[in-house]
Amino acid sequence: MAWLCIVAPRGATPTATSRCECGRDRSAVGMVRVLALISEHEAHRDLCPLRTPQEGRAAA
Repeated sequence: MAWLCIVAPRGATPTATSRCECGRDRSAVGMVRVLALISEHEAHRDLCPLRTPQEGRAAA
C-alpha cells in the first residue's frame, strides 16, 4: 500500500518519495530531509487509515 523510493547516486544529492494508496504523497531532497522522510514513512504504517481499521474506534 505504501511505497518509499530513495535515489542516492554517488556524489549527488539524495532524493526520496513516499507515497501511499490513502493519498499520502511526500518528497524530500537532501540527506537530512531524506532521513526524516524515511522516519515519517515508517511511522505512517501505523497511522494509515487503510491499514488501521476504523470500525469500533471511539471518536476523537
